[in-house]
Amino acid sequence: MTVLNNRNQSWNIRGKHFILPGTFLSIFLAIAVTLWLTKDNLFYLFNFSYIGLSVAIGLFLTAVLPKRVRHRGRLVTQFLVGTYMVVFLGIMGKENMQIEGFFFYLFMGIFVGATIHYLVAKIGGTLVFGRGWCGYACWTVAVLDLLPWKQPKEGRIPYLGVFRYVHFLGSLGLVLYILFVLQTPPELESLRELYWFLIGNLIYYGLGFLLAVVLKDNRAVCNYVCPIPVFQKIGSRFSLMKINIKREKCVECFACERACPMDIKLLDYMYEGKRILSTECISCSTCIYVCPTDAVEYTFGLDGGFKEYLRTYGEPAATKKNRAVASSSFLNKESAVSK
Repeated sequence: MTVLNNRNQSWNIRGKHFILPGTFLSIFLAIAVTLWLTKDNLFYLFNFSYIGLSVAIGLFLTAVLPKRVRHRGRLVTQFLVGTYMVVFLGIMGKENMQIEGFFFYLFMGIFVGATIHYLVAKIGGTLVFGRGWCGYACWTVAVLDLLPWKQPKEGRIPYLGVFRYVHFLGSLGLVLYILFVLQTPPELESLRELYWFLIGNLIYYGLGFLLAVVLKDNRAVCNYVCPIPVFQKIGSRFSLMKINIKREKCVECFACERACPMDIKLLDYMYEGKRILSTECISCSTCIYVCPTDAVEYTFGLDGGFKEYLRTYGEPAATKKNRAVASSSFLNKESAVSK
């Protein structure tokens, strides 16, 4: 028990904790330098270097902070990246960073911050990082994650996620209507980008707070309304980086499942000898830092699957029987180690 208390109170800086942040930073720096040299524009160098460094800082803090405050490491990255996107690119740069802005730029053939952001972070990047954007960089849930309902109590409401696709198609249809039916000139539409961005964010935040309060779930807007997963779920199914649970170290205490903000039944994948294949995983690392035996880790590999093991509304994260058995097993292992 003393060992566990010390782990909850102290920093845990080890050499291995530099590997993942260093890998992320190297990838982003490579993208930054490549785009800078090919496009001859310093913006790309600054943009991707800043985001890469922000992500690396969050990953490092998530690994080394005392366990009781380890979740704050991810919040650091969320606010560093989110503030940059909203203030620098959105308000100061007057770019619409919402999905409608991406569709506008894409159909007009304009390669700017919003276009790069979607193509790299939310589409192409999912093949490597999965839905890491949702866990570490989304400016909407950077605020919503400060609400008290970080661990959903009731599970997913079946079929409510269809509103993601309705939102996605609605946004796409609206842009197509403005561009090709109303035939609004691009230069006129660009004057409205800031208003689109600000109004869109106000709607997102308002709806996010409402759903969080009603459903007691900080990530409700992410689970049921946000259209971005429509893009992300395609590539993230085959992402190189996924969560893995080492069965030989797992004591089946279900701490990871109870803490998962996306209601994924993580151990079901472990029982099948697979990494977490769910496209609902946002790579938030919560399952890693709540695990008492360090059985949960990130790994790189090639795999894919179409099984979505999600806890549905009313289904418990773990039964009392399982918790009791797991607790007994854990204490026996601790006793064996101490001997």
